[in-house]
Amino acid sequence: MSENHPAPVRVLHVPRAHGYVDHLGDDRVPGVVLVDDGTPDGPGWHPARALDPDWVLTHAGEFDVLHLHFGFEGCTPARLRDLAAALRTTGRALVLTVHDLQNPHLRTQEAYAELLDVLVPAADALLTLTPGAAAEVERRWGRRPQVVPHPHVAPLEDVGPPRTANSPRVVGVHLKSLRANLRALPVLRSLVTAAGALTQEGTPTTVRVDVHGEALQEGFPRHDADLTAWLRQASGSGAVDLRVHDRFDDAGLAAYLRGLDVSVLAYAHGTHSGWLELCHDLGTTVLADRVGFLHEQQPLVQADLADPSAVTGALRRAFAGVAGSAATAGERRAQRLRVARDHLGLYRSLVPATPGVPA
Repeated sequence: MSENHPAPVRVLHVPRAHGYVDHLGDDRVPGVVLVDDGTPDGPGWHPARALDPDWVLTHAGEFDVLHLHFGFEGCTPARLRDLAAALRTTGRALVLTVHDLQNPHLRTQEAYAELLDVLVPAADALLTLTPGAAAEVERRWGRRPQVVPHPHVAPLEDVGPPRTANSPRVVGVHLKSLRANLRALPVLRSLVTAAGALTQEGTPTTVRVDVHGEALQEGFPRHDADLTAWLRQASGSGAVDLRVHDRFDDAGLAAYLRGLDVSVLAYAHGTHSGWLELCHDLGTTVLADRVGFLHEQQPLVQADLADPSAVTGALRRAFAGVAGSAATAGERRAQRLRVARDHLGLYRSLVPATPGVPA
């Protein structure tokens, strides 16, 4: 290849099978070839093979950049130090996107912080999604990540559908399988009180609660007996519209969100949210507590979700409409182009432009 047409940069994303990763590139921006480490897609969760230092030493000739996003919380600090050493030994670059300064899958953060204490200093380049997260990384580790926003989650052809308000209004909380960062009961109690107040004011409002069936089974690891009892009582009294089901597929999740006027994120801690981005794509207003840097991702309504009066006022604002909360396909298409160019530019800065071994 000539100097004007360098070999494509071979990038191994961890994890590879993820919607976020799928939307980092763009056909209008050639120059990146995605490499797969062969980690099974399912069923169930499988640790990425590329997080094994021995795998890196054996397969380093197949990629130029290892770009790490999620899924390393099962590693030890020693394993990540060995991974970084294997990448340095083989001349492969490590890029880390700091999605989570607080891991939403963990109740306590000390062990996760130890992993970031290894990865952030070791990475050849850092990215994150918001200026606030970049400032926090700089405060904690003395390194300022490049800020590249979260791209669309829904397929571009599904972004920006026309929306009409429901009657009664539908406020949804999806508890899924009770992820560790959920603060369910205080939020649900506030929403029921707020829905009653709004209904009395003349804005009929329904609280819809979705939950995966496994979470209501006593043997499930994150089963909450108090929450389960409350849900059954509230459903029986008509205070909530309870829907118990398995995980939505992509089409089912999009249909669910389009059926809501407001999606409530009952998060107690976190940093960023892909759910917020999907709601932005589909035009569903989001209500959340003041958690992480969600407010820097997309326009939303924030309030103390444990305070029924605050939730009542927040829902009034949400029903009135939040400027900029709904994406258009054109905006997301243009953003994706910028995101792809930013990533290619970063990879090119880390990989010499001399011809490599095309994948």
